[in-house]
Amino acid sequence: MFAHETTHLGTAFKQYFEVVPAVTEELRQEAYRIRHSVYCEDLQFESQQANGLEMDEYDDYSLHLLIRSISSGLFIGCTRIVRPLPGDDGKGLPFEKICAQTLERSVIDPSKLPRDKIAEISRLAVISAYRRRKGEQNSPINISEQDFGNEPTTRFPYIPLGLYYGTVELARIYNIEVLFMLTEERLANHFNKLGSRLEFIGAPVEHHGLRFPSMIVISHLLENLKPIIRPLYQAIAEDIKAGLEGKNPQKTETHQP
Repeated sequence: MFAHETTHLGTAFKQYFEVVPAVTEELRQEAYRIRHSVYCEDLQFESQQANGLEMDEYDDYSLHLLIRSISSGLFIGCTRIVRPLPGDDGKGLPFEKICAQTLERSVIDPSKLPRDKIAEISRLAVISAYRRRKGEQNSPINISEQDFGNEPTTRFPYIPLGLYYGTVELARIYNIEVLFMLTEERLANHFNKLGSRLEFIGAPVEHHGLRFPSMIVISHLLENLKPIIRPLYQAIAEDIKAGLEGKNPQKTETHQP
């Protein structure tokens, strides 16, 4: 299914990348810079800001995550976990507003779940230098058909999976049980080929392209991880633990010049 290097996914991942919880304001600023580069400058989903930071009202109540290239020392991608606002006040998570009319509440009704046990994955983004292949420039993060099979161009999608599994592990540590996200159908299907267990929970909506509301039950995902993926997940979990304990190596560089 994958190139031979995937036999030791955890070891290979650590050679190339490091997942870093953004637990300081300095690190969160790195995430906001990446988001601005991708969402405001490249894709123009959001308005450009004079300070070069893309932020919104959910950031103060979110858990943030970065991925860094070992070879360059640069942060190259980010994501966040949006938690319900204190008191919630019926505002809901972003996807609950966007998909208010399209959720299949007979499958799951987020409004009836314990609010401290749910969250939403959003703002997944990878800088343009790391999504250079044809078809990737118009998406903030991608997995393609080239990531499957044994062609010379095959590469294992370490960056999107590093962010995805890093988000799952960070959520698990914070006792979050269910994660929601809005995703392209193709991206969700590719994630599921790798055992990610994304489940569609409603009809698609137009939100910077057609997006499906999706759900991940963390315990189900962890119980059903493919054996080949477990070493990768463990390597990412070790990075998360080290970052939360303040044991990540000091970075030599931060954002792009």
